[in-house]
Amino acid sequence: MNILKKAWGKTLYGVGSITSAIFDVFIGIVELIVGIVISVGRGVVGLISMGGCLLIMMLGPALLLNPLTFFGILFLIIFPILGTKFVSYLKYVKYMVTEYLFDHADNFIKGKKAEFGTFNEYGRKYRKIEEEKIRREQQRRQAEQQREWEERFRQWAEYQNSQRGSSGYGGYSNYGGNYQNTGYGNTYVNPNVEFKNKYEKSCDLLGVPYDSDKYQIKLAYRKKAKEYHPDLNKSPDATTIFQQINNAYEFLSDDNIERYKNIRVN
Repeated sequence: MNILKKAWGKTLYGVGSITSAIFDVFIGIVELIVGIVISVGRGVVGLISMGGCLLIMMLGPALLLNPLTFFGILFLIIFPILGTKFVSYLKYVKYMVTEYLFDHADNFIKGKKAEFGTFNEYGRKYRKIEEEKIRREQQRRQAEQQREWEERFRQWAEYQNSQRGSSGYGGYSNYGGNYQNTGYGNTYVNPNVEFKNKYEKSCDLLGVPYDSDKYQIKLAYRKKAKEYHPDLNKSPDATTIFQQINNAYEFLSDDNIERYKNIRVN
């Protein structure tokens, strides 16, 4: 009986390995095709931007009324979006099926208890893993943005301090509160204005007041993200809006909330 279990476990492991290889090949082919279509689309856009638009204006009716041209343009727009989603779905199915097979193979070969009993449970685990990846990537981008803003505010503070210690004849002028170097050295512009505008635009995008705390912002983000998630919202601009919502939420970090409050007070 023990021998039969191990034999069955090795069979499952072999099936899992073959299935994984097939998925890898198929995913690679789809990704290659999507990449080619995206490159062709960029090439067409580049051609139009370099003067091809004049040719299109001259031959516009003939080109647009041609079914091949119409479906070609439609294909270049829609296929990359659908292809990318299809690749994500294939990776999800691959993980769900292969993890199930490998996990249950270990159960028969090594006596290790399988983590889950159904494919769907492995699918839910995959989604949690992907969500965690997204969360870590958001944190990384937030930290990077924070360092960039801190460096800009540091340079601005140093610049202001250097101006206070100067005699006033260093070739600098004050235009609306922004100091500019008119001939020598670096140019530093007050980052408060840009920061304030970006903060308020991010709040507008999430639909929250400018004085909202982090809990109000998180609640609004979850609601908006669910509304415009590409898997739930089928409108053509859902992906773009969803990315803008993510970018806004990343910018409205705890440190930036505090910084905005200080800018408003001062």
